[in-house]
Amino acid sequence: MGRPERNIGMIENRELTIDDYLAMLRRRVKVILIPALLAPVAGFLISYAFSPKYTSQSLVLVEEQKVPQGYVKSVVTEDLTQRIATMQQQVLSRNRLQPMIDRLGLAKGRNPDDVMDEIRQNLTIQPVESDLSPASNKKRPGHNDVPGFYVNFTASDPRQAQQICDALTSMLLEENLKTREQVAQSTTDFLTRQLADAKRNLDGLDSKLAVFKRQYMGQLPGDEDNNMKILMGLNSQLDANTQTLNRAQQDKAYTESLLAQQVSAWKSSQSSNNPQSLDQQLTALQTQLLQLQARYTDDHPDVIKTKADIAEVKKRLAEVNTAASKGSDSPDKGNLNEPPEIRQLRLQVHQYDGVIAQASRDQKRLQDDIRVYQGRVALSPAVEEQYKSLTRDYDTALKFYQDLLAKKSESEMASDMERRQQGEQMRLLNPANLPDTPSFPNRLLFTGGGLGMGLALGLGLALWLELRDKAIRTEQDVAAALGLPMLVSVPWLTDGIETKDENHKFWGRSKQPPEESKEKETVEV
Repeated sequence: MGRPERNIGMIENRELTIDDYLAMLRRRVKVILIPALLAPVAGFLISYAFSPKYTSQSLVLVEEQKVPQGYVKSVVTEDLTQRIATMQQQVLSRNRLQPMIDRLGLAKGRNPDDVMDEIRQNLTIQPVESDLSPASNKKRPGHNDVPGFYVNFTASDPRQAQQICDALTSMLLEENLKTREQVAQSTTDFLTRQLADAKRNLDGLDSKLAVFKRQYMGQLPGDEDNNMKILMGLNSQLDANTQTLNRAQQDKAYTESLLAQQVSAWKSSQSSNNPQSLDQQLTALQTQLLQLQARYTDDHPDVIKTKADIAEVKKRLAEVNTAASKGSDSPDKGNLNEPPEIRQLRLQVHQYDGVIAQASRDQKRLQDDIRVYQGRVALSPAVEEQYKSLTRDYDTALKFYQDLLAKKSESEMASDMERRQQGEQMRLLNPANLPDTPSFPNRLLFTGGGLGMGLALGLGLALWLELRDKAIRTEQDVAAALGLPMLVSVPWLTDGIETKDENHKFWGRSKQPPEESKEKETVEV
């Protein structure tokens, strides 16, 4: 038998059970409860050490525009939270806060800059949380996912907090209207200037395109097929003209040969029409008439024919004598005396000369036109490349101009919508309230914080005491301390009434034995 050394390190090596923890709690319950009860009272009393702060709150509702987005698109596309942050910075600027401070008399005996800093520090804007489902919270164009926001201002005086909160809320609403109108008007002015520049550019390209069309008329890409058709038609006309010219030349040659024959025959016949031969013919016919009259009467056919021949010869002799007397008057008298057949042939030859001359002129004209259209067809690729470059620039400029024109119209409608306050509006739903209880300090929060700190302190103190306690109380402690099994244990003997708990420990009403004898245990090895 012997008294083992009590080593806390040995006890810590064993695994603690729920009974061990409950035993610790029973032993240290006072150590835990005393701080837990005193700390909330201390927290509640500490809250009175701080000066109270009152928070006034107003609610601003954000209403979507009354005209559907499909008809008029808003020119203000910035996210609402960003716009609220921007408006907050603008409202809290010096030139906006100074008139409000002077109007409310906030800078009595104080530096205005310090007052402005306090206002900036005590103003908070919180968005209203939406109760929609996550699927419905998806951002849609033209719709805000924030239905409204709260404007909170904290001050030491509740009336002053209400006044400043109301003034700041009004300034936010005014700034929203002003900003939206400025954005709409600025957008319209910008699009107007851009539209004027685009129109000047479009007019310049239109002039260049018109000059190019006049310069290369008939050689443009759309004229290539037409030029080929015209060229084929001109070639067909040239072939027909060549055939007509050849045929006219052949007919003229044939007519000229006939004319030569007729003129030769007529000239040979004209040689017998001179005055001497006519006199001889007249004399011979008169002699023949005398002979016939001697044999026949005047009614005989031969007599009648001879008389007619004599009359014809006399007539021709008279014509010859008349022509001889007028021989120096007309150079074409020989032609006038030509028979109709010869004159008809000469007229045909003259007509053929006209046909040949006209066909030759047409042939030259057709050849010139063919060369022109052949040149157009040859130059079509180069002209087409230049034309496409000009038309591409023109189409791009025209599309840009049309887009700007449509955007300008939309911007003008949006500006008119903002002026009529039909767009997105921020409406004051709940004005700034007059706080009746301070927002700081929160005495309940201080009390709860004290309770938490008291419990933490009590548990920490109880844990520290348990770690400092080296007593051996159970068989498990003995086994962990000695590393040997326990054979016999002797209970404490007391004079009072004894009771036994679930841990097989004996408790009595009488005074416990001294500490030294309480910690003794007999171990038989």
